[in-house]
Amino acid sequence: MPLNSLGSLFGKSPFEPIQEHMKQAQACAAALKPFIDAVLADDWERAEKAQQIIVDLENEADKLKKQVRLQLPNNLFLPVPRADLLDLVSMQDRIANCSKDIAGLMLGRKMQIPAPLATALSEYVELAIATSAQAMKAIEELDELLETGFRGREVSLVETMIEELDRLEHSADKLQIDIRGALYVIEKDLPPVDVMFMYQTITLIGELSDKSQKVGSRLQIVIAR
Repeated sequence: MPLNSLGSLFGKSPFEPIQEHMKQAQACAAALKPFIDAVLADDWERAEKAQQIIVDLENEADKLKKQVRLQLPNNLFLPVPRADLLDLVSMQDRIANCSKDIAGLMLGRKMQIPAPLATALSEYVELAIATSAQAMKAIEELDELLETGFRGREVSLVETMIEELDRLEHSADKLQIDIRGALYVIEKDLPPVDVMFMYQTITLIGELSDKSQKVGSRLQIVIAR
C-alpha cells in the first residue's frame, strides 16, 4: 500500500497526536517568557501565577503523552517504527518537564538575579524558547513527510529545519558559557547557596535547548527509517 494512502486509511494522520503533544510542550516553554519577566521585575505574585500556568500546561502535555502511547497504531500500517515515534514523544515531553523544573526552582528560591546577569539571562531564556519553537516547526512537517513517502524535497526541507535547530542550540551553548563566566566574576559577593542554585538554573535552561535539539535528532532517525 502506498504511504500516501495511509492518512485516508486511518481517517487522519497517525502523526497528529504527536504534533498536538509537541504544541503543548512548546506552550510550556513559551510560558517561561512572562515568568522570567516577572522574576526579573521581582514581582513574585505575578511570577507565581505564571508558574502555575506552566504547571497546568505541563499536566496537559503529560495527558497527551499518555494518549499518544495508548492510541498510536500498533500494526503493520504504521509508516515508521512505533518505538521511534514513542521515543520522539518522550523527548518532546522533556521540553515540558524542563520548563516546569526551571519555573519551580526559581519560584521556590524566589531567585534574585544579579543586575549584571539580567539582560543575558532573559536573552538565554528567549533563545531556549526559540529552539523549542524550531523543534515544533520541524514536527509540524510530519504530515507532509507522510504524504511524500519520506522522500524528496520535503525531506530536504526538514533537514534544513533541523540544521537551524542545531544552530540555535549551539548559540544557546555559547551564551551559557558567557553567563557562567559573568556569574563567576561576581559570585564571591553573593550568598554561596544562591550561587549554587543560579548555576543549577543556568544548566536547566541549557537543557531546555538541548532537549529541543534532541527532538530534531529523533526526527532525523524517523526520516532515515
